[in-house]
Amino acid sequence: GNTTGVIFMTAHADLETAIAALRAGAEDFLLKPFRMEQMMAAVERYLARAQMQRENAVLRRQVEQIFDSTGMVGDCDVIHSVCDVMRRVAPMPSTVLIEGESGTGKELAARAIHRWSGRSGSFVPVNCAAISTELMESELFGHVKGAFTGAHQAREGLFGYADGGTLFLDEIGEMPLPLQAHLLRVLEERTVRPVGSNREVPVDARIITATNRDLGEQVKKGCFREDLYYRLNVLSIRMPALRERLEDIPVLVRHLSGLLAAELGVQSPVVSEEDVSRLQAYDWPGNVRELKNLIERCLLLNSAPGKCLPSVAGDAAADRAPAGQENLRLEEVEKRHILKVLGMQHGNKSAAARLLGISRKTLERKVHAWDTG
Repeated sequence: GNTTGVIFMTAHADLETAIAALRAGAEDFLLKPFRMEQMMAAVERYLARAQMQRENAVLRRQVEQIFDSTGMVGDCDVIHSVCDVMRRVAPMPSTVLIEGESGTGKELAARAIHRWSGRSGSFVPVNCAAISTELMESELFGHVKGAFTGAHQAREGLFGYADGGTLFLDEIGEMPLPLQAHLLRVLEERTVRPVGSNREVPVDARIITATNRDLGEQVKKGCFREDLYYRLNVLSIRMPALRERLEDIPVLVRHLSGLLAAELGVQSPVVSEEDVSRLQAYDWPGNVRELKNLIERCLLLNSAPGKCLPSVAGDAAADRAPAGQENLRLEEVEKRHILKVLGMQHGNKSAAARLLGISRKTLERKVHAWDTG
């Protein structure tokens, strides 16, 4: 509501009175006798704070209209459809599998599901590709003191931290087979056994997993347990690639430019219609993450977004397929683009992965598949 600010004045001030006044909602505290300049300064401070609060409220409403409280920016039909499914499955205890290419916002989706679930516990994200096989069991399930060399004290695992909340297992396809068996048991029995312990500890963590790989293919190859795949794939959500929602690029550019400009302390770039056209003509193999990286690069270089694309002068025409090859498969377009960026970086995979907005591990896996295919 439109509440009026209160400036507290007294001739009998002590610390306890001042604290009580501020806790009761007073904007400021003046001790009598005071000069008129002090009063005017207190009023100006209050008016400045009130103006900032009004501006923040307006910005919050604008952000919520775009974000729909998910953190997933976009206004196209496919994003609305994804959000509808997420809202429907959020209150359910069932496991959710989020599929999609690298950089499509799978963790954002998992966080939104957690927020909408009403669960009071924490959201605990885990990247299965970033934890070594040797440490993963202890990280997930915890360990007792002396369970292995270096275990000087007992430690609660990530399942414990997520008790009452949500455990998000990203890149689940990278989980080693022995750990997959343990995870299946946890999902079925809702208990965990810390490393070195002989007792089961009950856990109430909602499990959301994500992958940029085809788990069905991984099952056929024997790299992923079939029983675990069906247990995780109770509810499946596919995050669309950026090339499937090109109409969202203008709003994404505005949003990301505002965020990054504030973070870097620079001015947001002016984005022309030509810039938007060039961005919409690009394939975006690294998806929204790649777009974010590109905008950050623009802000650092004080350059237009259309000129920062990893192609000759950012011109979409430079990337057109030769005559007779207009109907190339998407995989071939992606391969050509990634190899071109890799060539531009003289084979430096880390630099190429940063430009593409994908992890080095993903890039290495793709290159290896092409070399052995």
